[in-house]
Amino acid sequence: MRTRAEPGAAAEAAVRIEVHGTVQGVGFRPFVYRLATGLGLRGEVHNAGGHVVVRAAGPAVAVDEFLTRLTGEAPGQSAVDRVVVTRESGSPDGSDATRGRFTIRASTDERSGPRELPPDLATCDACLRELFDPADRRFRYPFLNCTGCGPRATIVGDLPYDRARTAMRGFPMCGPCAAEYRDPANRRFHAEPTACPDCGPRLRWSTDRVADALAAAEAVIAAGGLVAVKGIGGYQLVCAADAHETVQRLRTAKHRPRKPFAVMVRDLAVARTLGDVGPHAESALRSTARPIVLVPRHPGAPVAGAVAPGLAELGVFLPYSPLHHLLLTDLDRPLVVTSGNRTDEPIAITDDHADAVLGPFVDGILFHERPIWSRYDDSVVRVVAEHPRVLRRARGHSPAPMPLPASAPAPLLAVGAQLKNTVTLGIGGRAVTGPHLGDLSDVGTLAAFEESIAALSGLHAVTPEVVAHDLHPGYLSTQHARRWWSARDRIGVQHHHAHVAATAAEHGVAGPFLGLAYDGFGLGDDGTLWGGELLLCDYTRYRRLARFATAPLPGGEAAVRGPARMALGYLFGAENRLPDHVTEDHGLLARLGDRQVTLVRRMIEADVNCPRASSAGRLFDAVAALLGLCDEATYEGEAAVLLEAAAARGGPSTPLRWRLGRRAGLWVYDPAPTLVDVITADGPVETVARRFHRTVTEVSVAMVTECARQTGVRTVCLGGGVFQNQLLAGELTTALAGQDLEVHLGALVPVNDGGVSYGQAAVAAATLREG
Repeated sequence: MRTRAEPGAAAEAAVRIEVHGTVQGVGFRPFVYRLATGLGLRGEVHNAGGHVVVRAAGPAVAVDEFLTRLTGEAPGQSAVDRVVVTRESGSPDGSDATRGRFTIRASTDERSGPRELPPDLATCDACLRELFDPADRRFRYPFLNCTGCGPRATIVGDLPYDRARTAMRGFPMCGPCAAEYRDPANRRFHAEPTACPDCGPRLRWSTDRVADALAAAEAVIAAGGLVAVKGIGGYQLVCAADAHETVQRLRTAKHRPRKPFAVMVRDLAVARTLGDVGPHAESALRSTARPIVLVPRHPGAPVAGAVAPGLAELGVFLPYSPLHHLLLTDLDRPLVVTSGNRTDEPIAITDDHADAVLGPFVDGILFHERPIWSRYDDSVVRVVAEHPRVLRRARGHSPAPMPLPASAPAPLLAVGAQLKNTVTLGIGGRAVTGPHLGDLSDVGTLAAFEESIAALSGLHAVTPEVVAHDLHPGYLSTQHARRWWSARDRIGVQHHHAHVAATAAEHGVAGPFLGLAYDGFGLGDDGTLWGGELLLCDYTRYRRLARFATAPLPGGEAAVRGPARMALGYLFGAENRLPDHVTEDHGLLARLGDRQVTLVRRMIEADVNCPRASSAGRLFDAVAALLGLCDEATYEGEAAVLLEAAAARGGPSTPLRWRLGRRAGLWVYDPAPTLVDVITADGPVETVARRFHRTVTEVSVAMVTECARQTGVRTVCLGGGVFQNQLLAGELTTALAGQDLEVHLGALVPVNDGGVSYGQAAVAAATLREG
């Protein structure tokens, strides 16, 4: 309530305000200070646990204006979720009110409300001007930052966000930095990671016997060498993008025969020399997340063919740290910048680990003194259906919170899938997904998985009481849940329900929806492997309405790694058999040889280690092999990537034949006619690949529209790794929207298995709320 004004005096007011959301590490306290002092208010602001507390007093009209502008003019990187205002009587602080001052007070460790930490922020324009200004005291200093940019999630150990709780605690500020830190008019007013060459971290080359570590690293790269560089969220391997032999050497060192590398470029002008950077791609490239963005590659792009062999796209990204900006400016050429690890291992974040693992195959290591406290790979984005879509949610995006469809009554943990693993915490109505971890079958990644759970729980000051996990007992994430949680505290979530629930939750879908889930495979609730499914869902239940016909996976996981084996599964064991005259003469059999073909045929006929799957992803693999594009995959999804790349060159075309019928109460897509046409069709491979994509689009539209008619549900959510396919997802979303359906596809949450933990959290929160 407002205080009673003295006769002839302006009415006074006093308030206590709690501001919840992403309000630490984004310059929120300096913003509040400037706003309050500009309005002539007295009082204080401080960080409290994971939120900000403000107490302000002054003329009532000024206090009201303060409350309005507090959210309307908040810093761009903040995200205010909730503001709690309590009207008070009297002064917010006796001594400061008497002096008519507003101050920033020391932080307190209050534990009320959710905690939110901002992701790392790319170097801002103001800091860049200083970086390259010879007159500035931070000229060419690789660790400059301010309240609007710099490392956050990778250096924070706990909240409230103060220097003592960051990796900068070992670097006391010098006099000039401390003066800037205390100056309300300065960009570095309460910028916790601030530093300069006199008091901050320094670079070090592999040996201390060089005066200029950066120049030493740049000389090696310029001469065609390979260097490990300590980055923001982990070590990175760097070489010139046009150095073919060095890129090949990098492939050998990382055990990465064909998976594409990303290319970092100095600015957008250089990016446009490499690929077609449309407005959506440009928006993603320029965002503070600075992700890798997949763009159509120009035929004459000045990069080695080994950077992205056989692909029509390049992963391009802009510098996001001062060190990157210095490297790109000094070398003045595109650089391959990739994670500092061997394939499927976690990224090196400590100097000793980098020296031991990366040192033997690089020509030098550029160390620096600032510790990395949390491992974050680079995020990856692709423009799909006219919208940037996150394919890998990591640095720049994680750990920003996402909404849950129902507020979780107890803290919960969702442990994700086996591949592209992430973990998610559900706290109240918010979900916090940790960074991309990778394949849990690697011992190091499994250890990083357990570290990520501990770090997220500690940072948010919660102990999960419930765990959500996949149904597949072989997933190491599921085994972790079963090892550490009792049965009453576990919620099993079907893999494809999690996929489509993730899309629905991100987009705030409230009612029932049709979930179209296309991926490699996941365990269905009937004990079989699913992967081409149409489900009728809400967040707690689902019912299978349609599926792809099944085929055996000869050798199980061997068929995932070998698209040619998957093709044999369809040729010899599809749910509806292909005609013998088609299967016996295909060139695939000659490529594989009699011995392998006979072995696989016998396995299928005897049903030995040949689990059946209704998998859209495996069908794409089989078609890629039948068209001679990929017999053995060297990375997950390679066959489908090459098939899409071929289709993109094929141009518009008519679909192949397909059949949709009823079986055991389900609509079933029978791909046998499609595969016969793939095998017998005339014309270039690219044309057949494009026709196959058109076919899957038509089949999907037919399934969805028929089930929408039967159920009356007209909201459709797409999920699963197949929808990373730009061509398929774009054509399908357009076609479904043309049927007057509301269509959703993941944008900030990956449609692949990287989004499964978020979907599990959404299902678990709704289940707990209902039950």
